[in-house]
Amino acid sequence: MFSHIVVGTNDIEKSRKFYDAIFAAAGSQPGAIDAKGRLVYSKDGCRLLVTKPIDGKDATHANGGTIGLKMDSADVVNAWHDAGVKNGGTSIENPPGIRESAAGKLYLAYLRDPDGNKLCARAAVA
Repeated sequence: MFSHIVVGTNDIEKSRKFYDAIFAAAGSQPGAIDAKGRLVYSKDGCRLLVTKPIDGKDATHANGGTIGLKMDSADVVNAWHDAGVKNGGTSIENPPGIRESAAGKLYLAYLRDPDGNKLCARAAVA
């Protein structure tokens, strides 16, 4: 359903360090800077873009918003979380682990990126 997600940043290089690390931990490639100066990550036809706001004002995070990222396993979720914390992210909510949901059991971990955007990594649990 989604083709891309865009988050704002006030520091592209700080964001690059964070996002390159979490995507590498999940088996993806580092981001690339496009012609407009945006940091772009692509996988399976989906894109995540990190950019300074077009209006020139400071980037702020969406209060109540979460970007969910599908991972292959709990081990990958843990590696993603650890890489994020080591590269400027903040662990939030409960520690990584199994949660019950309407979708069944999921292994989840939550981070805020250096600009405060909320990310969640999830893997199915058998």
